[in-house]
Amino acid sequence: MKNIVILTGAGISAESGLATFRGPDGLWEGHRVEDVCTPEAYSRDPTLVHQFYDARRAKLGEVEPNAAHLALARLDREWPGELLLVTQNVDDLHERAGSKRLLHMHGELTSGWCLACDERFAWAGPMGELASCPVCQVAGRVRPDIVWFGEMPYDMDRIERALMDCDLFVSIGTSGAVYPAAGFVQTVRYCGARTLEINLEPSQGSIFFDERRYGPAGIEVPKWIEELLG
Repeated sequence: MKNIVILTGAGISAESGLATFRGPDGLWEGHRVEDVCTPEAYSRDPTLVHQFYDARRAKLGEVEPNAAHLALARLDREWPGELLLVTQNVDDLHERAGSKRLLHMHGELTSGWCLACDERFAWAGPMGELASCPVCQVAGRVRPDIVWFGEMPYDMDRIERALMDCDLFVSIGTSGAVYPAAGFVQTVRYCGARTLEINLEPSQGSIFFDERRYGPAGIEVPKWIEELLG
């Protein structure tokens, strides 16, 4: 076994104190997806959308990477073969833990995107609808660099190549409800890779995994990585 692709979802960051989108205390409880996470919502009420993401960005300052993030960063450092960590999460906990071989397929809270000049750039603190682009200086055209429902996830070509070349695919902390990520396991099975799910409970796609481990990511992920590297 040489090439590994790992997919992480909101469940891995929940143990650090970031709310997942689904579930009884999820972010969607207070907001409809249609109101804060679509291009149409942004066109209709940019103030509300910016308030939602400004609050999410502020929350990053209150949380730290957990044992699962740290274990994945260790795997990144020590695994001699190809490795790609694909996260659906828009937080920066993987980076802060030390992961380098990483893609944010759904964008990042700490990034802005100027609709005037199409540049993307690091962003800290509130954004708000009057934010100025640091590249072209145009005000009022900067939006969160987040992939909203109805938009194409980032780096799909690179992700697809990695999936087709991998020997092991591991899904951690995902609901198995959001496509295209939910379909990754079927892609790799077709290509002959082994599959492992690590989750609090079975995902919607759990039947597609060869091996399943259920429990907190902060316990199960370090245990699996210890076995893998041991």
